[in-house]
Amino acid sequence: MDLCFQPVKELSRLITTKEVSATEVVEAHLKQIERVNPVVNAVVTLTAETALEEAKAADGLVARGGVVPPLHGIPVIHKDLFDTKDVRTTYGSPIYADHIPDRDALIVDRLKKAGAISLGKSNTPEFGAGSQTFNQVFGRTLNPYDLSRTCGGSSGGAAVSLAAGMTALADGSDMGGSLRNPANFCNVVGLRTAAGRVPTRGGSRQNLSVQGPMGRTVEDVALMLSVIAGPDPSSPIALETSGEIFDQPLDRNFTGTKIAWSDDLGGLPIDAEIKQMVRNGLSIFEDLGCELTETSPDFTGADEAFKAFRAWSFGHRADQLEQHRDQMKDTVIWNIEQGINQSGQDLARADVMRSELYNRMSSFFGEYEYLICPVSQVPPFSIDIEWITEIEGQAMETYIDWMKSCYFISITGLPAISVPGGFTENGLPMGLQIVGRPRSEFSLLQMAFAFEALTGFHKIRPEVVGNSAD
Repeated sequence: MDLCFQPVKELSRLITTKEVSATEVVEAHLKQIERVNPVVNAVVTLTAETALEEAKAADGLVARGGVVPPLHGIPVIHKDLFDTKDVRTTYGSPIYADHIPDRDALIVDRLKKAGAISLGKSNTPEFGAGSQTFNQVFGRTLNPYDLSRTCGGSSGGAAVSLAAGMTALADGSDMGGSLRNPANFCNVVGLRTAAGRVPTRGGSRQNLSVQGPMGRTVEDVALMLSVIAGPDPSSPIALETSGEIFDQPLDRNFTGTKIAWSDDLGGLPIDAEIKQMVRNGLSIFEDLGCELTETSPDFTGADEAFKAFRAWSFGHRADQLEQHRDQMKDTVIWNIEQGINQSGQDLARADVMRSELYNRMSSFFGEYEYLICPVSQVPPFSIDIEWITEIEGQAMETYIDWMKSCYFISITGLPAISVPGGFTENGLPMGLQIVGRPRSEFSLLQMAFAFEALTGFHKIRPEVVGNSAD
């Protein structure tokens, strides 16, 4: 149990000093998966045998006195949207129920080269669509803080695996909130990176969906980002900055730092407890010496632009829809049809809206270094509800409308992090969203690190694994 909740740098120290072996660390996490996963259903494909073989090899390198990479012997679980060589990758779809890739995704490859040991794959909704993790292949993933509630999505299995101590690190992706929303529902940390910070292989210049790290602490996320970020010639939008910049101390003096805050981002319907959580957090930033102003950017056009580009990203599945319509959930069908039916003029208008939005955000963040706001508009909801249809008396038109507090940020291209922000009266986690300036992930991690240190919410463990950490 203790090994399953150690910070990554402490695990690394224990392994490299031979106080514990990588094999012992992996075995501890496999036992935790065996104990907890039948309850929460977060790990959908387990690679225990391979993991133990890799752990033994990792111990051999330490014994020989070899130079070890930064994540040497650290357990990781990969989102089932990411290709893993010789390991089943379903994308949460029955169409790919038996699919086995012959190559690793770039993020998986980088984690392996950094010494991380894969324990398997984490559950995700069909093609990552929606912030509720369920699919026809593996079923539902439950929130470890309340098994009757959702864990969010689409990186839901990743967040639950971390919260329940089944892995030390997890990767994920984020289009409309898929790293931030499940992190906020499961009391862990999820970072939406700037486009190109964590590159993906291929020629696409699509920059709405990004890949990034998830961990139990901000420092763990920073360390993981240091090995998955960095340039790659296979990506046309990869940023040239090395990932090594993220592996340095996160301490910083924030005296005089200007912060904007909003509990509703200009009028979105937000659950009352979440609004109060944002307001409660303000005292922490005041204690850090920050100057706070209640204000929100102008998000005009954000909704239409995001939905247009999201639909465009689903439009390439037109052939799959024609051939496998009966194997797709209704919301995926709707998104694909939206992509098929929109015109070039629709996308051109969306592109203009996005450009105008970016220009306004650039001006806004010229005055403020951070924006503090909710991650999600509602707390974790019933596992029996596919998506939220109403908030504070306001109807949601589509299955993603209840996540505007996340996807309004996505369409700006700005980096954002979800850090544990507190709990509802019923003990359900709520995350605080911190948004930073363009490509300012290190600054964002510094602020989240400072907030985390003064609150300690991340130490509160779910019922399925026992009491809070010391």
